[in-house]
Amino acid sequence: MESPIRSIVLSQVAKDQLSRLKRFTKIQNWNTLCRWGLCLSLAEGTPPSPIQNPADSNVEMTWKIFGGEYTDVYLAVLKQRMRNDGFPIDNETIQQQFRLHVHRGLGYLSAMKLSSVQDLLLVASKNKRQGQ
Repeated sequence: MESPIRSIVLSQVAKDQLSRLKRFTKIQNWNTLCRWGLCLSLAEGTPPSPIQNPADSNVEMTWKIFGGEYTDVYLAVLKQRMRNDGFPIDNETIQQQFRLHVHRGLGYLSAMKLSSVQDLLLVASKNKRQGQ
């Protein structure tokens, strides 16, 4: 599936959040933490606020680096969430919602004061139980 998302450049705030998360969780790859952020945001019941997150850091990753072998899955889940939220499924809106969800999710992760990978797993386990 061809993705309308080519890459993402994160804000300086998101870069700082990633650096802190990386230090505490020992997860070395920013794309992994961004995936966690995306999924956490997608699990939230409301759409992210349409705030401007400037692309003012030197953290840039391609869609393929972000999603790895699961790019099609991430895109399908994002599109379904957009349908559920009543957004049009066009390239510009997909890119916008992807960026908003990643930034919101990183903000959530950062606010959780995670100190290990086990803390991330507890977050996932808690969200799974709440969703059942």
